[in-house]
Amino acid sequence: MNKKELVAEIAGRTGITKKLAAEVLDSFVAIVGEKLAKGEEVKLVGFGTFEVAERKPRKGVNPRTKEAIEIPGGKVPKFRAGKELKEKVK
Repeated sequence: MNKKELVAEIAGRTGITKKLAAEVLDSFVAIVGEKLAKGEEVKLVGFGTFEVAERKPRKGVNPRTKEAIEIPGGKVPKFRAGKELKEKVK
């Protein structure tokens, strides 16, 4: 499912316009991104938790040259599924 299909599904289930559904979805994505950028978690009970994970620097290999390289660490977004979502996927 892509964004356009998700917007259509939200609009169909809620009875709102596709334009409004797209605005709501865009707002949700923006808010989650802003909160993660501030280092905060976003918890949706039953669905899951969006959080920031810390990656440590590590060594890797350039596949073209077979040369050893240092891969820098950093912060990455992470999603952990909630119990109810896991149950639906089983």
